[in-house]
Amino acid sequence: MRPATLIDSEHLQLIIQRLCYQLIENHDDFSNSVFLALQPRGVAVANRICETLKEILPESSIRVGSLDITFHRDDFRRRDEPLAPNRTKVDFLIEDKKVILVDDVLYTGRTIRAGLDAMLSFGRPSAVELLVLVERRFSRELPISPNYIGKSVDSYDNQRVEVRLDEKGNGKVLLSTTRAQK
Repeated sequence: MRPATLIDSEHLQLIIQRLCYQLIENHDDFSNSVFLALQPRGVAVANRICETLKEILPESSIRVGSLDITFHRDDFRRRDEPLAPNRTKVDFLIEDKKVILVDDVLYTGRTIRAGLDAMLSFGRPSAVELLVLVERRFSRELPISPNYIGKSVDSYDNQRVEVRLDEKGNGKVLLSTTRAQK
């Protein structure tokens, strides 16, 4: 079965714009706020958001970092092959800052929990908000909910939501069904 397109490139641009204006309402000029993107796929979303924010607010200093959560996951020792960590790049302090944690898809909440654990290695923020491009509803294993949502979708456990963003920020979101395991 071919994947279904949940969000096309044009709709994605509208969602990014809406999210940016919601962020501006709550963070003003971002002088006391920072973005932490979860590796690997949250980085593309955060970069796209921050580029758009810089176009809207050219005078603002918007800080974005990337956070590797590989060894903070609760399942990292349960894999058959060794894990290859991504690069963490946080070149600013998060102490007493408002942190906007960014990921592509919120599913069970376990990735976000790992992100929160990893984030605390860099200080204690005054607040943490969650921005996700896609929220898969009704599948949470942990009591985590996003503050900023690009699109909410209802999906089955055998379905996969995949965000594809290229270097220029064009992209789409696909929903595919995996084969049932026997």
